[in-house]
Amino acid sequence: MTPDRRIRVGIDVGGTFTDAVAVDAATLTLVGQVKVPTSHHHEDGVAHGIVQALEQLLAKVDRTAGDVVFLAHGTTQATNALLEGDVATVGLIGIGSGPGAVITRRLAAFGKLELTPGKRLPLAYAHVADPTEEAEVRAAVEQVRAEGAEVLVATEPFGVDRPDGERAVLDVARPTGLPMAAAHEITSMYGLHKRTRTAVVNAAILPRMLATADLVDSSIAKAGVTAPLMVMRCDGGVMSLDEMRRRPLLTILSGPAAGVAGALMQERISEGVFLETGGTSTDISVVRRGKVAVRHATILGKTSYLSALDVRTVGIGGGSMVRVSDGRVVGVGPRSAHIAGLPYACFATLDELRDARVATVRPMAGDPDDYLVLDAAGGRFAVTMTCAANALGRVGEEDFARSDQEVARAALAPLAATLGTDVAGAARAVLDAGTEQVRAVVDAMIRDYRLDRDTALLVGGGGGAAAVTPHLAASAGLEGRIARHSEVISPIGVALALVREQVERIVPGATQEQILAVRAEAERAVVAQGAAADGVEVEVTVDPQTNTVRAVATGATELRTQDRAHRADADERLRAAATSLKTPETHVRTLAGTDAYTVYGTEVRRRLRAARHPVRVVDADGVVRLGAADARVATMTVESSGEALAALVRDATSYGDGGVRAPAVRLLVGGRIADLSGVLEPAALLALARTELRPRGAGEPVVAVVESRT
Repeated sequence: MTPDRRIRVGIDVGGTFTDAVAVDAATLTLVGQVKVPTSHHHEDGVAHGIVQALEQLLAKVDRTAGDVVFLAHGTTQATNALLEGDVATVGLIGIGSGPGAVITRRLAAFGKLELTPGKRLPLAYAHVADPTEEAEVRAAVEQVRAEGAEVLVATEPFGVDRPDGERAVLDVARPTGLPMAAAHEITSMYGLHKRTRTAVVNAAILPRMLATADLVDSSIAKAGVTAPLMVMRCDGGVMSLDEMRRRPLLTILSGPAAGVAGALMQERISEGVFLETGGTSTDISVVRRGKVAVRHATILGKTSYLSALDVRTVGIGGGSMVRVSDGRVVGVGPRSAHIAGLPYACFATLDELRDARVATVRPMAGDPDDYLVLDAAGGRFAVTMTCAANALGRVGEEDFARSDQEVARAALAPLAATLGTDVAGAARAVLDAGTEQVRAVVDAMIRDYRLDRDTALLVGGGGGAAAVTPHLAASAGLEGRIARHSEVISPIGVALALVREQVERIVPGATQEQILAVRAEAERAVVAQGAAADGVEVEVTVDPQTNTVRAVATGATELRTQDRAHRADADERLRAAATSLKTPETHVRTLAGTDAYTVYGTEVRRRLRAARHPVRVVDADGVVRLGAADARVATMTVESSGEALAALVRDATSYGDGGVRAPAVRLLVGGRIADLSGVLEPAALLALARTELRPRGAGEPVVAVVESRT
């Protein structure tokens, strides 16, 4: 394997097609892409399509299996299993005696969870009072097996702190050969009911996911790929196949996560909103401080302890049809031309659109009857968001959704006559109505995550990106762009994703040692899954209101020494900072820098109030990686950082009715931004800083960006 031939392969298994891309391992640029039908009905299931896509991709880019240094796939299989009710019967064994038994026995009600209308989660429940009594445990195991259990879950109150009971049950059940899990292994959060429900749903999809994992693993090995197979998680990272076998639930909702991972890694967003637009809908997600926004997911109508991408879906896509009443556009979507079985008018020919006249229809039973269509010489056509975007010239020449602008204008002309305006006015009316719904969600997410509108970027992905993102950016006053290779942004995200692991613990009054222990556990977990130890980054958050300590570790499976084709010069970096700061370049100062980052700042004077000092951190590619509304910047060495950071933290710590609040600190060291902003207690913050800097050389420069909390 020669270095210039190494590739990273990402495969995204969709409902209709399986897309695969090859990305140069050094430059991270797209080398090639293929599309094959998803093989739902093959005897090997979706595994067949994955291997088929890999073989075609390697042939297309003239590479061998030995050139693959990273291979990952994303799949909707877990999501589809729950949506379709195609799950295994779960044998749930509750543990407890005395009053605790009453609480545990109530868990049998999970058998009432509705998967699809009229279909409930298949569950068999048995109870044991003493998990050390093997005869009692064996009887419980046999009871649930007799009721059809294909997978086992053991759960006990306080099992997070005292897991011996759950482990004892599984030890007795192991000879059955059934897949099994203890509830504390799936999540270590307190709350018997929610923890067990998360474990039960995980178990319900376990057998099917195990079968697919084994088929994909063996097929990839037969193809000659020696790189370990990784699987896309629902939080934007990847995990090892062994970890997926243990916690398949982590792959649920991972479809949108692949797209935002692509935007994060390829487009290098640090603050912004990602819009993945297909033909029917737009998935909206957030990148904040260079990380995807996640929250506990809702599964089967109930919150879980599964941390997944916070994605909100709006029924507007490139194929969304226009609704017209009383001579005006009254709405767009949610019905799309795809579902209505109609071709886009802008992809017709001028001859096919000859003699077009406007009509309104009810595309599907239950739809309003005011959806606009064109009845023309070539048949019936739908006027869509994509038609409007093409009519205004908003679709790039290489874009997947590009049509002839003259045809698109001809498609909008009958609507323009109905509205009493010109073609451009009609196109704007369509895009205004469609993006209005998307904008409401985008504005809400900007508020929810407190994004800085000065630095927030709208990035569009998916085949329908040009129908939504450019017009929305213009109307919302935000900077916006279409991602490169937007139609395959999801498999690109899979190919570029980092190994990720999250560890959550509820630790009342957590000490420095306990916080560092959670951090170390997360770091060990990603290294165990193949991440290069020297490149692991860990973000720690301590929530004093919920007593939750959370550590999120990420790392690449190889140390990335990227040979990027372009490096921004000093003028380009300054220009990027000035644009983000919304101030002339002459008012921007260079405050500090490392080999990887340059820190810029300016001063904003305010009448009767203290001046603000906004800061921007720009990387070597000219991308703004971090923004702070009012920060202090200090340069030090690793050796001097102990005293220097202690003084900075002491001076910026705030005191009030809410208690002591350490400042938000981020350290620029080497090629990393170590984010310590999730810790509010000064001593714990400084302990984490020491941990981050310990592996570094004494004379290595460190830049601290410090924001007081008010």
